[in-house]
Amino acid sequence: MPEKIKLQKFVDELPIPNMLSPKKRSYNISYYEVTMEEFSQKLHRDLGPTRLWGYEGTFPGPTFEVMNNETVFVKWINNLPNKHFLPIDTTIHGSEITLPEGRSVVHLHGGRTPSHSDGYPEAWFTRNFEQTGPLFERKIYTYPNIERATTLWYHDHTMGITRLNVYAGLAGFYLIRDFHEQSLNLPKGKYEIPLLIVDRSFNPDGSLYYPSKPDQNDIGLPHPSLAPPFDAYTILVNGKVYPFLDVEPRKYRFRILNASNSRILTLKMDSNQSLYQIGTDGGFLETRVLLNEFILMSAERIDVIIDFSQNYGQTIILKNVTKSASPETTDVMQFRVTVPLKSTDTSSLPFYLGPIKRLPRSMAKRTRDLTLVRTKDQYGRSLNLLDGKM
Repeated sequence: MPEKIKLQKFVDELPIPNMLSPKKRSYNISYYEVTMEEFSQKLHRDLGPTRLWGYEGTFPGPTFEVMNNETVFVKWINNLPNKHFLPIDTTIHGSEITLPEGRSVVHLHGGRTPSHSDGYPEAWFTRNFEQTGPLFERKIYTYPNIERATTLWYHDHTMGITRLNVYAGLAGFYLIRDFHEQSLNLPKGKYEIPLLIVDRSFNPDGSLYYPSKPDQNDIGLPHPSLAPPFDAYTILVNGKVYPFLDVEPRKYRFRILNASNSRILTLKMDSNQSLYQIGTDGGFLETRVLLNEFILMSAERIDVIIDFSQNYGQTIILKNVTKSASPETTDVMQFRVTVPLKSTDTSSLPFYLGPIKRLPRSMAKRTRDLTLVRTKDQYGRSLNLLDGKM
């Protein structure tokens, strides 16, 4: 690991990801084109520009906002370099030295998606679709968006290098709306904010650091070698290290995603005030739940409302209180309740959010028993198998 860089906290304002506009739209159909490319972005005031890979030249990528039952077509365009800038282990399955390094494929995480558009890890493709993986089927993906209103996200899914491509910046929000959500009168517009939380480590020049081998037991390992899991030592929200957000004394809705490769987050406000959870990965809960803190594993989402109406003049820090958190990964971001209320807060905080259709166990036709096995590969590294199979 490089020496930890001490970065001053709460000096950069929280960025809000751009909303993606379709190239074409008709009644219930929209068509998007999204390009994956390399670029540089300032992640902290005191860091040099960081080399990244991202969608539409930003990290996080722009946010999709679509309606329930709206058919969305997306042409994902790979404009990435041929060579990766992070260390690739060519000894793991699907990442052999014969494969192109600049390959990518996109997965809509949590989406109910046709198989041809699911972003299978082996459906990867390179720039201009010159090379494609064995399961590649089509250039334009179809998303029917048949889910309830919910918070999804899209990210790279490439066999053998997903961890590297997502770490490089290939991730963004995908929000599905419906008329029921609109009827709930929740905080919206500038009072509804997505928060994509990740951990990253940096070299002194501001470039991303990713380990090329595990910290210990590395005798006889190939180089570079996979290092699972990897928890980095700096927290970013929406592409900024320890940002701040100026808020009014009113209710805000936050859609929070843990997009870290492996880090577990346990989040709470240092003011000890309660949060109201209204949704999870699959959409709204039936009733709101009062929380003082909550856990987010990697890739999990939570939909919460925070009421700042009693906090005018205060500064509140969102903390990560997971036991494994270091001093550098304890503070996440800062809320400054310093903006005077622009207008009366007429948004609602409903107790009942609507019914959830459940699948009764009696519908099951078959029971399958699957074993989860942790073994070791030829180099002694951890290998997780399903029913003993790769």
